[in-house]
Amino acid sequence: MISNQRTVFIASLAAPLLAVQVSAEVEGESIAELPPLIVEGEETANTRPVATYETPVSNLDFDPRVDLQSRNMAEAQGDISVRGGIFENTGIRVGSSSLMDPQTGHYVAELPIAPEMLEAHEVLTGADNARLGFNSSVGTISYGWSRIEDGGSLSAGFGDHGLNFQRLHSGWTSAVGDSGDWSLGIEGEYSRSESDGTIDFGDHDFARSSGRIQLIGPSSQTDIYAGYQEKFFGWPNMYTPFGTNETENLKTRLFMLNHKQEYGTSSFWEVTGSYRRNSDHYVYSRETPSIYQAVHETDVISAGLSGYHAVDDALGVNYSAQFTADSIDSTSLENSFTSRSYYKVNVLPEYRIDLAAGETLTVRAGASYDDTNRDDSEVSAIGDITWKRVHEGGVSESIYLSYAEASQVAGYTAIGGSTTGGLFRSNRDLGREVSRNLELGAKLERSDWSLESAVFYRWDDDLTDWTYSYDYTSARIAEPVDIETFGFEVIGSKRWKQVEVVASYAYLHKDEDYGSDDIDASFYALNFPNHRVTLGAVWKPVDWFEARVDNEWRKQEDNVLRSGGDDAFYTNLSLSFHPPQLDGLEIFAAVDNLWDESFQDVPGTPGRGDQYSAGIIYRW
Repeated sequence: MISNQRTVFIASLAAPLLAVQVSAEVEGESIAELPPLIVEGEETANTRPVATYETPVSNLDFDPRVDLQSRNMAEAQGDISVRGGIFENTGIRVGSSSLMDPQTGHYVAELPIAPEMLEAHEVLTGADNARLGFNSSVGTISYGWSRIEDGGSLSAGFGDHGLNFQRLHSGWTSAVGDSGDWSLGIEGEYSRSESDGTIDFGDHDFARSSGRIQLIGPSSQTDIYAGYQEKFFGWPNMYTPFGTNETENLKTRLFMLNHKQEYGTSSFWEVTGSYRRNSDHYVYSRETPSIYQAVHETDVISAGLSGYHAVDDALGVNYSAQFTADSIDSTSLENSFTSRSYYKVNVLPEYRIDLAAGETLTVRAGASYDDTNRDDSEVSAIGDITWKRVHEGGVSESIYLSYAEASQVAGYTAIGGSTTGGLFRSNRDLGREVSRNLELGAKLERSDWSLESAVFYRWDDDLTDWTYSYDYTSARIAEPVDIETFGFEVIGSKRWKQVEVVASYAYLHKDEDYGSDDIDASFYALNFPNHRVTLGAVWKPVDWFEARVDNEWRKQEDNVLRSGGDDAFYTNLSLSFHPPQLDGLEIFAAVDNLWDESFQDVPGTPGRGDQYSAGIIYRW
């Protein structure tokens, strides 16, 4: 149950939003237009975090389709799950290549990329994830490379718990040649932050450097990127429920080359190459490091290709392919399974039928092929049918029905560690995981509001989960599980002149079968919300002031490992002032976890506390 205080807060938020619109219309005041967040793909109100600098995953925890289960904070270590999957079911895609964390999947979100370098993310599920995802059977967070813009920003801030952060970002472009068809861009940034943490032993010290060179042509874009990030952070019971103050030190180097080429009327291809090295030093007890610590270093190289070729006005072919090779050097692995090569090829032809003016029926049917040099291969079917009607002014409605299969293999910690001792016990018998998803959805888009919904049923076979047993209380054990998941979600947005609101509701139900009576709890596969509601709003009554708020309420599935209640209510609030006398200056104040909610995102791991911060940004 939400407390009366929280209910009053929601009501007090809604009242001024509506009242300001009415008063402005009556008094004829000048009304500041809002940026079209929904059109740009954002489904949260806040776009930057409170406790550190901006990262690509900041504020994903309020995205309706994403459940970001954090340790310390999302930017420290956040497990990204989509539609009730687990962190290892979720991939991160940049350009045409998915970036992997072959160790466990916990560090897949370690992207030392400035958010300005990326377009707004897409959450790929169902057929789109099966087509474009890679070793991610449930969902993929996909980013495209943005175009460099002239200008930059300098920001600095501080907060309680000893928080301070600084950031510098700049971009520059210039025409190449006399035709004006080509341009060269250079972009770079440096960010850092540190704090004592919102709870004891929850300190952090982060720094990131990234840069890229971009060449734009009449129908092409090429990006060369390099980035480095170093993060130290601590948290009690970060991975184990034994009352110790654990720490991690992560170092991530990422290099990428991306080229996108358009041709013909609607055809394109995009190729992406990447190299990622992630170093992890984990300490079980910062007071007594000699008890247990582990050092891991993973190297991953990838090459990805995706595109669409239009045969004619009605027929086209979607295609994608990726090759990835990885290796790991770890103090906690015990066998020779420390390298692997992955392959995926996908072909999805589509046929479009024009039913009437602005009305089409599109049918897609194809398959993907997954293989590695160490696991069995898998052929997966993909198909959907979509009816869409488009009117003038961008007004449209659509309905789709899809069936998609996807597969993946487990990470090295689940396979290659000790099977008899230690904090994390592996399972040598883990095989390829297979997911099948049947889905029906619809979407309405109008000039000032939108509504989309989906109902789905997913079968996951041999999903790798980390489990707990009363017979082995000192370890997490990797076990396969068959799970059937039923889900329903609805996301709506409404836009006025001064106010934009985004709201969602999601329902999940699972039936699981571990094939054993010895498993008493699940850390991940059964850690999901049965009910989840999000509400975000942006209010801009005048040009010099803006307020943004994100709210989330959830009712979590019962879990014997979780201390405290199974429901939670979070609010993030930020206020921005733009003094008219100082062009380009922004003064801001923000709070994360306004109600100091102590809900455990990960069972047995303490939740974060409230964090207040303020600062300035100067843009040019």
